[in-house]
Amino acid sequence: MADPSRPARRRGRRSPSDGAARVPVARLAASQLKRLRRIVDAAVGLAEKGGFEAVRLRDVAEASDVALGTLYKYFRSKEDILVFALREEVERFEAATAARPPEGRTPLDRLTQFFERATDGMTRRPHFARAVIRSIAAGDHEIATQVAAFHLRMTRLIVGCLRGVPIDLAAPIAEATGSERESRMAFVLQNVWFASLAGWAGGLHPAKTVAEQVRVAASLMLNQP
Repeated sequence: MADPSRPARRRGRRSPSDGAARVPVARLAASQLKRLRRIVDAAVGLAEKGGFEAVRLRDVAEASDVALGTLYKYFRSKEDILVFALREEVERFEAATAARPPEGRTPLDRLTQFFERATDGMTRRPHFARAVIRSIAAGDHEIATQVAAFHLRMTRLIVGCLRGVPIDLAAPIAEATGSERESRMAFVLQNVWFASLAGWAGGLHPAKTVAEQVRVAASLMLNQP
Protein backbone atom coordinates (compact mmCIF):
# COMPACT_ATOMS: atom_id res chain seq x y z
CA MET A 1 0.00 0.00 0.00
CA ALA A 2 1.29 3.45 -0.90
CA ASP A 3 2.30 5.82 1.88
CA PRO A 4 -0.60 8.33 2.13
CA SER A 5 1.82 11.04 3.22
CA ARG A 6 3.74 10.78 -0.03
CA PRO A 7 2.62 12.99 -2.93
CA ALA A 8 1.54 11.21 -6.07
CA ARG A 9 4.11 11.01 -8.85
CA ARG A 10 3.27 11.39 -12.49
CA ARG A 11 4.01 8.40 -14.65
CA GLY A 12 7.39 8.63 -16.29
CA ARG A 13 8.57 11.46 -14.05
CA ARG A 14 11.41 10.78 -11.64
CA SER A 15 11.50 12.15 -8.13
CA PRO A 16 14.57 14.32 -7.41
CA SER A 17 15.75 11.66 -4.99
CA ASP A 18 15.41 8.64 -7.28
CA GLY A 19 18.43 6.43 -7.72
CA ALA A 20 21.71 8.13 -8.51
CA ALA A 21 20.05 11.56 -8.34
CA ARG A 22 20.38 11.51 -4.56
CA VAL A 23 23.44 13.35 -3.30
CA PRO A 24 25.91 10.97 -1.61
CA VAL A 25 26.33 11.69 2.10
CA ALA A 26 30.07 12.32 1.65
CA ARG A 27 29.27 15.24 -0.67
CA LEU A 28 26.77 17.00 1.59
CA ALA A 29 27.58 20.37 3.09
CA ALA A 30 27.57 20.78 6.87
CA SER A 31 24.10 22.35 6.86
CA GLN A 32 22.77 19.51 4.71
CA LEU A 33 24.30 16.90 7.02
CA LYS A 34 22.54 18.50 9.98
CA ARG A 35 19.26 18.42 8.07
CA LEU A 36 19.77 14.76 7.16
CA ARG A 37 20.59 14.00 10.79
CA ARG A 38 17.35 15.60 11.93
CA ILE A 39 15.37 13.60 9.38
CA VAL A 40 16.90 10.27 10.40
CA ASP A 41 16.60 10.98 14.13
CA ALA A 42 12.96 12.01 13.71
CA ALA A 43 12.12 8.82 11.78
CA VAL A 44 13.89 6.64 14.33
CA GLY A 45 12.07 8.41 17.17
CA LEU A 46 8.70 7.81 15.51
CA ALA A 47 9.57 4.18 14.84
CA GLU A 48 10.64 3.63 18.45
CA LYS A 49 7.26 4.90 19.65
CA GLY A 50 4.92 3.30 17.14
CA GLY A 51 6.77 1.03 14.75
CA PHE A 52 6.63 1.05 10.96
CA GLU A 53 3.14 2.52 10.63
CA ALA A 54 4.08 5.49 12.80
CA VAL A 55 6.77 6.63 10.35
CA ARG A 56 4.67 8.82 8.07
CA LEU A 57 6.79 11.09 5.94
CA ARG A 58 4.74 14.20 6.64
CA ASP A 59 5.26 13.56 10.36
CA VAL A 60 8.98 12.96 9.81
CA ALA A 61 9.24 16.25 7.91
CA GLU A 62 7.35 18.12 10.62
CA ALA A 63 9.38 16.58 13.47
CA SER A 64 12.66 17.34 11.71
CA ASP A 65 11.60 20.88 10.74
CA VAL A 66 12.11 20.40 7.00
CA ALA A 67 9.72 20.73 4.09
CA LEU A 68 8.35 17.48 2.69
CA GLY A 69 9.85 18.31 -0.70
CA THR A 70 13.23 18.82 0.94
CA LEU A 71 12.97 15.44 2.66
CA TYR A 72 12.53 13.79 -0.76
CA LYS A 73 15.86 15.24 -1.86
CA TYR A 74 17.49 12.98 0.71
CA PHE A 75 15.28 9.90 0.87
CA ARG A 76 12.82 8.20 -1.45
CA SER A 77 10.63 6.58 1.19
CA LYS A 78 10.35 5.77 4.87
CA GLU A 79 11.92 2.39 4.13
CA ASP A 80 14.90 4.26 2.71
CA ILE A 81 15.29 6.28 5.92
CA LEU A 82 14.95 3.26 8.19
CA VAL A 83 17.49 1.20 6.25
CA PHE A 84 19.86 4.19 6.35
CA ALA A 85 19.43 4.18 10.14
CA LEU A 86 20.16 0.45 10.15
CA ARG A 87 23.37 1.07 8.22
CA GLU A 88 24.49 3.49 10.91
CA GLU A 89 23.68 0.92 13.60
CA VAL A 90 25.65 -1.75 11.74
CA GLU A 91 28.65 0.54 11.37
CA ARG A 92 28.65 1.22 15.11
CA PHE A 93 28.27 -2.49 15.84
CA GLU A 94 31.09 -3.25 13.42
CA ALA A 95 33.43 -0.79 15.15
CA ALA A 96 32.50 -2.17 18.59
CA THR A 97 33.15 -5.73 17.40
CA ALA A 98 36.51 -4.77 15.93
CA ALA A 99 37.47 -3.13 19.22
CA ARG A 100 36.25 -6.08 21.31
CA PRO A 101 36.12 -9.25 19.18
CA PRO A 102 34.01 -12.16 20.42
CA GLU A 103 35.99 -14.45 22.67
CA GLY A 104 35.97 -18.22 22.72
CA ARG A 105 38.13 -21.25 22.21
CA THR A 106 36.20 -22.52 19.19
CA PRO A 107 34.57 -20.93 16.14
CA LEU A 108 31.19 -22.01 17.50
CA ASP A 109 31.81 -20.22 20.80
CA ARG A 110 32.81 -17.04 18.99
CA LEU A 111 29.89 -17.20 16.55
CA THR A 112 27.45 -17.76 19.40
CA GLN A 113 28.73 -14.72 21.26
CA PHE A 114 28.71 -12.65 18.07
CA PHE A 115 25.08 -13.42 17.23
CA GLU A 116 24.02 -12.89 20.84
CA ARG A 117 25.50 -9.39 20.64
CA ALA A 118 23.98 -8.75 17.21
CA THR A 119 20.56 -9.93 18.35
CA ASP A 120 20.69 -7.82 21.51
CA GLY A 121 21.62 -4.81 19.37
CA MET A 122 18.72 -5.40 17.00
CA THR A 123 16.02 -6.17 19.54
CA ARG A 124 16.79 -3.72 22.35
CA ARG A 125 14.43 -1.23 20.66
CA PRO A 126 11.62 -3.59 19.60
CA HIS A 127 9.40 -1.18 17.66
CA PHE A 128 12.33 0.24 15.72
CA ALA A 129 13.69 -3.26 15.02
CA ARG A 130 10.35 -4.45 13.65
CA ALA A 131 10.11 -1.36 11.45
CA VAL A 132 13.60 -2.02 10.09
CA ILE A 133 12.88 -5.70 9.43
CA ARG A 134 9.74 -4.72 7.52
CA SER A 135 11.72 -2.16 5.52
CA ILE A 136 14.37 -4.73 4.58
CA ALA A 137 11.65 -7.02 3.25
CA ALA A 138 10.08 -4.24 1.16
CA GLY A 139 11.44 -5.64 -2.11
CA ASP A 140 12.59 -2.26 -3.41
CA HIS A 141 15.65 -2.41 -5.71
CA GLU A 142 17.52 0.41 -4.00
CA ILE A 143 16.74 -0.99 -0.57
CA ALA A 144 18.10 -4.34 -1.77
CA THR A 145 21.33 -2.62 -2.79
CA GLN A 146 21.75 -1.19 0.70
CA VAL A 147 20.91 -4.54 2.29
CA ALA A 148 23.55 -6.19 0.10
CA ALA A 149 26.16 -3.86 1.61
CA PHE A 150 24.89 -4.80 5.07
CA HIS A 151 25.41 -8.48 4.21
CA LEU A 152 28.97 -7.78 3.09
CA ARG A 153 29.73 -6.15 6.43
CA MET A 154 28.19 -9.05 8.31
CA THR A 155 30.12 -11.55 6.19
CA ARG A 156 33.51 -10.17 7.15
CA LEU A 157 32.48 -10.07 10.82
CA ILE A 158 31.39 -13.70 10.69
CA VAL A 159 34.56 -14.77 8.88
CA GLY A 160 36.54 -12.98 11.58
CA CYS A 161 34.69 -15.07 14.19
CA LEU A 162 35.39 -18.28 12.30
CA ARG A 163 39.09 -17.48 12.12
CA GLY A 164 39.41 -15.86 15.51
CA VAL A 165 41.01 -12.73 14.10
CA PRO A 166 39.93 -9.07 14.29
CA ILE A 167 38.51 -7.50 11.16
CA ASP A 168 40.23 -4.76 9.20
CA LEU A 169 37.84 -1.80 9.13
CA ALA A 170 40.07 -0.03 6.62
CA ALA A 171 39.51 -2.73 4.00
CA PRO A 172 36.79 -2.03 1.40
CA ILE A 173 33.62 -3.95 2.28
CA ALA A 174 33.39 -5.24 -1.30
CA GLU A 175 36.79 -6.89 -0.97
CA ALA A 176 36.62 -10.69 -1.01
CA THR A 177 36.41 -12.04 2.52
CA GLY A 178 37.35 -15.56 3.55
CA SER A 179 37.39 -18.80 1.64
CA GLU A 180 34.45 -19.94 -0.46
CA ARG A 181 33.32 -22.27 2.35
CA GLU A 182 33.56 -19.50 4.96
CA SER A 183 31.60 -17.11 2.75
CA ARG A 184 28.90 -19.73 2.21
CA MET A 185 28.66 -20.36 5.93
CA ALA A 186 28.34 -16.63 6.55
CA PHE A 187 25.58 -16.42 3.93
CA VAL A 188 23.60 -19.28 5.47
CA LEU A 189 24.00 -18.01 9.03
CA GLN A 190 22.83 -14.54 8.07
CA ASN A 191 19.74 -15.98 6.42
CA VAL A 192 18.96 -18.11 9.48
CA TRP A 193 19.44 -15.04 11.67
CA PHE A 194 17.17 -12.83 9.59
CA ALA A 195 14.47 -15.51 9.31
CA SER A 196 14.59 -15.97 13.07
CA LEU A 197 14.44 -12.20 13.62
CA ALA A 198 11.36 -12.11 11.39
CA GLY A 199 9.85 -14.83 13.57
CA TRP A 200 10.61 -12.77 16.67
CA ALA A 201 9.11 -9.68 15.03
CA GLY A 202 5.95 -11.67 14.31
CA GLY A 203 5.68 -12.88 17.90
CA LEU A 204 6.60 -16.52 17.21
CA HIS A 205 9.37 -16.69 19.81
CA PRO A 206 11.33 -14.50 22.27
CA ALA A 207 14.51 -12.67 21.29
CA LYS A 208 16.77 -15.18 23.08
CA THR A 209 15.56 -17.89 20.68
CA VAL A 210 17.08 -16.01 17.72
CA ALA A 211 20.69 -16.52 18.79
CA GLU A 212 19.91 -20.09 19.88
CA GLN A 213 18.62 -20.96 16.41
CA VAL A 214 21.71 -19.50 14.77
CA ARG A 215 23.89 -21.51 17.16
CA VAL A 216 22.11 -24.71 16.11
CA ALA A 217 22.71 -23.91 12.43
CA ALA A 218 26.38 -23.11 13.08
CA SER A 219 26.89 -26.29 15.12
CA LEU A 220 25.51 -28.38 12.28
CA MET A 221 27.81 -26.75 9.71
CA LEU A 222 30.84 -26.99 11.98
CA ASN A 223 29.93 -30.49 13.14
CA GLN A 224 30.19 -29.36 16.74
CA PRO A 225 27.68 -30.21 19.48
